[in-house]
Amino acid sequence: MVWLMIIVPVIVLWVASLCKILYASSSLSKATFLNKGEVLHKKNVLLVVAHPDDESMFFAPTITYLISRGHNLHILCMSTGNADGMGNIRKEELYQASAILKVPLQQVKILDHSDLQDGFGKVWDCNLLARIIEEETLNHSIDVIITFDNYGVSGHCNHRDVNHGIRKLLSVTSQRNIEAWELVSTNILRKYSGPVDIWLSIISAMIYPNGQMHCLLNEHPCKSHTAMAQHMSQWVWFRKLFVSFSSYTYVNTLRKIKINH
Repeated sequence: MVWLMIIVPVIVLWVASLCKILYASSSLSKATFLNKGEVLHKKNVLLVVAHPDDESMFFAPTITYLISRGHNLHILCMSTGNADGMGNIRKEELYQASAILKVPLQQVKILDHSDLQDGFGKVWDCNLLARIIEEETLNHSIDVIITFDNYGVSGHCNHRDVNHGIRKLLSVTSQRNIEAWELVSTNILRKYSGPVDIWLSIISAMIYPNGQMHCLLNEHPCKSHTAMAQHMSQWVWFRKLFVSFSSYTYVNTLRKIKINH
């Protein structure tokens, strides 16, 4: 009986949160991020990730939002994810996932640099990352960069290094008109609370000053599962559970990166 009293409210909250995402996300997220008032300003956006599958596991709400609003999205993946010798396979999987997420394949770039190889303990040089990312911003007239925050959601060193590289770029570049946003990492309870985390994410974005944080809800959470399923080499049982229960399937909270020059 006690278990029933616990489980029923949890199920009700889960369903209510999912309904909020499916039926109210457009009014919440579409009115503010990258917009000025009611006017839509289409941007050239660069999403920088560390490995193939990062885009589906962590950034699907951001990607679906950007594509639905007509922004011109480019994905730069800093490695092939070759830690287990499956780099070529994982490259193709990223292209397949990008197609599901409706990112043009010609706007997906995957690097295989000798100094940027996938692996725990393999530190990536922030100066090298800054140079590569700056080249991409110039080639595609990028207005906005989106990436991991300093913790990188999972704590993976490559995720964190990408953030360091972008911060390095922002501190030295002459392109003062570029703005950058980072995906906010949450504690483990929020991370695995599925759609329930939207309430805390919404509140956090509302109380953060001057529009420096935005909460983006995933209007099509099933698309996250479908996209991640394209990464067949990685689609093992615990990642299936992650995509189902991770709050990052349902909501992304983006915080503006501020650099003091």
